[in-house]
Amino acid sequence: MNFAPTEEQVMFRDSVRRFVADEYPFERRLKIVAEAPGYLPAHWKTFADLGWLSVPFVEANGGLGGDAFDVMVLMEEFGRALLVSPYLSTVVLSGRLLQDAGTDHARSLIAGIVAGDVQVAPALAEPQGRYDLFDVATATHGQDGGWHVSGRKVGVPFAATADRLIVSARTAGSRRDREGITLFLVDSDANGVTIHPYRTHDGGSAAMVDLEHVAVGRDAVLGERDGAWPLIEAASDIASAALAAEMTGSMWAAQEQTVEYAKTRKQFDQTLGHFQALQHRMVDMFMKCELARSMTIEATDGAGMSDPAARAHRIAAARSLIGRYARHVCEEAVQIHGGVGVTMELPVGHYLKRVMAINATLGDPDYYRRRYVRLLRGEDNLVAAGAV
Repeated sequence: MNFAPTEEQVMFRDSVRRFVADEYPFERRLKIVAEAPGYLPAHWKTFADLGWLSVPFVEANGGLGGDAFDVMVLMEEFGRALLVSPYLSTVVLSGRLLQDAGTDHARSLIAGIVAGDVQVAPALAEPQGRYDLFDVATATHGQDGGWHVSGRKVGVPFAATADRLIVSARTAGSRRDREGITLFLVDSDANGVTIHPYRTHDGGSAAMVDLEHVAVGRDAVLGERDGAWPLIEAASDIASAALAAEMTGSMWAAQEQTVEYAKTRKQFDQTLGHFQALQHRMVDMFMKCELARSMTIEATDGAGMSDPAARAHRIAAARSLIGRYARHVCEEAVQIHGGVGVTMELPVGHYLKRVMAINATLGDPDYYRRRYVRLLRGEDNLVAAGAV
């Protein structure tokens, strides 16, 4: 297959790169992330005007009908620019859940997302579950016309600025069953919802969300009752592939900035690039970036597969390798820069922070390596092929 970007994707990449160069230079980024909510709401409306928020949605839902490769182009440029925004949480992850649910309420929310008027945060992870999103202890109690939802969600991205939360809760089965999970749309300011926001070390925003007897109606259900796991699995896999692209963008930026620095910084009356040992290290960084890009293409191609096992297999392989390589490349960038590499005024240290944060999102490299092995052995309890 030819994985070279199309002419349209090259034009798209160039337009994104021009925007972030003009509107999101590193010095301005430092000021933006220093204040809540960590991004500019005006930028979010601009994303809508540029069509970025509509990229992954089908035309029937007001989208551009783009595929995972179009999202990959955007996310890689976000990684290069260290851009902080709710794009992944609202458009990629929550957007996929809403689109797969296919309800009228979900379609109306997608229209709001595309217009830049609505943000949605996925409240899926729980304290005891770590990266296993099927580990759901959030409970529901039936009532006439709906349910009461009670539980705690952790690591909810940009929950403090979200209009809606997509909450996974158990409506049947035991805590770690993949069956019996239902998705509910919950207003972020509903009675019983308490959001505890905090800033992440890479400049982003997240929150712990407590739900105490939150009343939801039957129209708040996304998809089938008790059958939400295939939707969650597909959306989290696709978001994971998008994060792989973001990491790859950060790696390339760190590598390129290190090479430029080595051409000008002098030690012992020689530029750093003159020393063969450092040349070898920078070549190794370059090779890891190339391998990461190849694996990102594999993951992105896998994100479009309908077979859950095949999709998860490719993405697990990519996230395991890219996670380790990205951290190594960014650590090398910091070390070659020396003491200045850990200062707030230079981007390379921020790339390392962002890569470490991504490695703690939806799964770290060890988690994906174990999952890859389980998939090879046929031990991972995935839904039946073709279910999504």
